[in-house]
Amino acid sequence: MTPVSLENRTVLAVAGPDAVAFLQGLVTHDVALVAPGRAVFTGLLSPQGKALFDFHLHAGDDGAILIDVAAERADALLKRLSMYKLRKAVTLARRDDLAVLAAWPDGGPADARTPALGARWVGAAGSAPAGADAHDAHRHAIGVPDSGDIGSDDLLWLETGADLLDGVSFTKGCYVGQENTARMHHRDKVRRRLVPVTITGDPGDATEVKDDQGRACGKLRSRRGAHAIVHLRLEAADGPLFLGDAAIAVRRPDWLRAAF
Repeated sequence: MTPVSLENRTVLAVAGPDAVAFLQGLVTHDVALVAPGRAVFTGLLSPQGKALFDFHLHAGDDGAILIDVAAERADALLKRLSMYKLRKAVTLARRDDLAVLAAWPDGGPADARTPALGARWVGAAGSAPAGADAHDAHRHAIGVPDSGDIGSDDLLWLETGADLLDGVSFTKGCYVGQENTARMHHRDKVRRRLVPVTITGDPGDATEVKDDQGRACGKLRSRRGAHAIVHLRLEAADGPLFLGDAAIAVRRPDWLRAAF
């Protein structure tokens, strides 16, 4: 497919001699893995392990790290990173001359979460037509959560599926929120997750997922037609589930199967 620009994303740059070390102590994945042709999906968490920001890291020129983040969260992330800067030899800036580009169904460099999403990279602004809406429909069809589903200071990082979508390293060392995230992983305490579902019928304006006994067991996070992402209690995944008057069925794409 012809590349499109994801106009709902903004590119930030972390440059300077301490760029990698600066981010390494903050984010969930190993920043040292970022290289030309290889991006990393990661998050910046609260001390309690809740996702504040999720983003992709790409290699820039002269050792810079480019951050591909939801446009509506870019200024807040820039402000947050500035709080941690202290005396580090880094500069933080928006790069409005750059854009996040994508192409699917396949191609490279692959989206860091799963190759099923297709290719994702950073290029010159204005080099491709806008395509965020088409990409969002594709993403829902594949069944992968995104920034709008994750929110900010709402879900624990592992509840977003980050451990299944290569968004966390359990060997890299300390980062903000690492203690609770590692404890959940090693004790297998992830009881709720963002999962894709298929909707049959008209849910109306309903947002609460219920079982066949009328008990609440999840929340709608986003929807594109019959495809949706819900935050669900996993023990309810195999039973009849409803969103308003519509029936919903949990999908199990390859990336999610290890959760069940």
